[in-house]
Amino acid sequence: MPARPFEIQHLDHLVLRTTGQDALVAFYESLGCHVVRKLEKMGLCQLRAGASMIDIVSIVPAAEKSNSAGTERNLDHFAIRIEPFDRAAILAFCEAKGIPAQAMSTPLLGADGYGPAIYIEDPEGNRVELKGPPIADQPSPGKPETD
Repeated sequence: MPARPFEIQHLDHLVLRTTGQDALVAFYESLGCHVVRKLEKMGLCQLRAGASMIDIVSIVPAAEKSNSAGTERNLDHFAIRIEPFDRAAILAFCEAKGIPAQAMSTPLLGADGYGPAIYIEDPEGNRVELKGPPIADQPSPGKPETD
């Protein structure tokens, strides 16, 4: 069985699902967070929380959906920043451990910037993003951006 090919650095971000995004954003802003990026088409607002980030995603209330599966939890996923990020070694490690893994094809925004990511799931069904280091030529998550 391959050895774990990475070390955990810190919690990168977590993603909350909500039916009341404005109120949730205002709450976290009152605690000192600030908006880094807002993507209206995706219903996504990303806030800086110290060295980490909190992403807030709007969802349709279960009563308005024909299929409410998956809406009982409001944590979509959390991300753990890891190094080094060797995609093939991480996927081989996950396969050997029987951990379902999905590598993302494009860099994703995290607390340190845009970088590679692999999604896994823990035994309780919680999604965990293994977030790699930022890619040098990607925009920094410092200034607010909107779509």
